[in-house]
Amino acid sequence: MRIEQLQAFLAVAETGNFGQAARKCGVTQSTISRQIQSLEADLGLPLFHRTSQAKLTLGGENLLPRARKICQEWHNATQELADLIAGKQPELCVAAIPSVFSHYLPPVLQKFCRDYPDVQLRITSLGSDRALKVLRDGLVDIAIVMNNRFLTASPEMVVDVLYNEPIELLMAANHPLTQYQQVPWSELGKYPQVMFKDGYGMQRLVQDWFSRQGINPQIVMELNALEAFRGVIRHGDLIALLPQSALLEARLDPTLAIRTIAGTSGQHIGNLSAGLSSSHHRVANISTSDVSLTRQVVLVTTQDRLQIPPIQYFCQLIRQLDKSTINPSSLVLSA
Repeated sequence: MRIEQLQAFLAVAETGNFGQAARKCGVTQSTISRQIQSLEADLGLPLFHRTSQAKLTLGGENLLPRARKICQEWHNATQELADLIAGKQPELCVAAIPSVFSHYLPPVLQKFCRDYPDVQLRITSLGSDRALKVLRDGLVDIAIVMNNRFLTASPEMVVDVLYNEPIELLMAANHPLTQYQQVPWSELGKYPQVMFKDGYGMQRLVQDWFSRQGINPQIVMELNALEAFRGVIRHGDLIALLPQSALLEARLDPTLAIRTIAGTSGQHIGNLSAGLSSSHHRVANISTSDVSLTRQVVLVTTQDRLQIPPIQYFCQLIRQLDKSTINPSSLVLSA
């Protein structure tokens, strides 16, 4: 059974005439006749009495309401897909890590809302691994996250590098480690640490780097809010490794101190990847021989979503951001 057969059946049922049905469908009368005959053969019973006026048989009467529902659903589906291709989707869902949402997205969101006023933006702040999972599950259209090649290594994924960002050490202003301008890795294992919760790329990144240094960190607390990090670290000997853009407010707080980690050079801060075009999986993974602790922030979506105009436009806005806007070093305030 094909949709054209049901459409021909409805046209004959509504007009009572094969010739009028053919004109309504924009085909020849012989085409209408063949479609009805084929449908009757598929169903195994006649649908019309062939008299001067085509009248429904009992079988035709039973099929009529269902054929109307099927054709209406087909019409709705094709219209929705046409609207989608035309950029008339009702909403666009984006998942982003907190620092990206706070510092880089606002100008993009404002411009997108001006240019696509009929598309409702839904922005969710999530940890990187969780954001990539909901993208894979189809719950969001775009994820702006820390790169995780294990979660993006699928043919349908499109990954664009936005920037590489240093990781720094946050501690209380009177902490013993403030004696260092660059804190040695060997010293980091001596103090209790606060870390992002499971599902955040920072936890995976930090634990991996401690493992490379042969250090077993003293993880005593897991959090997911930057305000909470500052609150618990302000008093006592707790420390935390956090991305540079997450430490903007901390730099203005006299009760807190920030230090780089030995091996991390300020010369590479804001090392932006050359070219932000939408080539598939253009991701420069950090090698194990790299001596600096950085995180790589990427934009991730899927090939099919990039065919939808609002999603394509949103990704273009992210890629076209002025480099000084997305460069973490431009956000660093004087201590």
